[in-house]
Amino acid sequence: MAKVGDNIITTGLSGKLGNLIVFRSRGGKTYVSKAPKRQDSEWTEAQRAHRMKFQEAVLYAKSAMANEEMKEAYQASADENKSAYNVAVADFFNAPYINEIDVSNYTGQPDSYIQIRAVDDFEVKEVTVNIQNADGTVVESGAAVLQKGSIWWRYTATATNESLEGDKIIIRVSDTPGNLTEQEREL
Repeated sequence: MAKVGDNIITTGLSGKLGNLIVFRSRGGKTYVSKAPKRQDSEWTEAQRAHRMKFQEAVLYAKSAMANEEMKEAYQASADENKSAYNVAVADFFNAPYINEIDVSNYTGQPDSYIQIRAVDDFEVKEVTVNIQNADGTVVESGAAVLQKGSIWWRYTATATNESLEGDKIIIRVSDTPGNLTEQEREL
């Protein structure tokens, strides 16, 4: 794909020239690329699923652009070659990621805590923690709180957990479009 800057011949061009090239204008620049070819064969199941997911991403991005607050947030995250719409579509496709779970400060006593380092390409919206005994009974669960100026979330225990042996924690992280990542860890 070619990128053309301030050029009196191509500035503002957009559209298709025959079946050969496509012109697109964005941010005062004109982009020229080879025209896409139509696929004559049947779509595979994976291609159908991806097309459906892309349609959902487009619908999400359109609704995000209709919400002025969300549009401004996505625009603030966009660089010069991307629009707020493009950032919203990408956000829909990318689930958050749990980098680290730190249980070194969790003792099973109230006010001990678990820290989670979670990231997303746009924004981690919520982190929840579920602590279960070895037999699957829930000790406690709730929302972690983002630590000011960092990507660490902290869940502070409120219940007494007599024995940590065989216990597990389940961390769930979600982003703005609702993508969910879940990770289990034994204590």
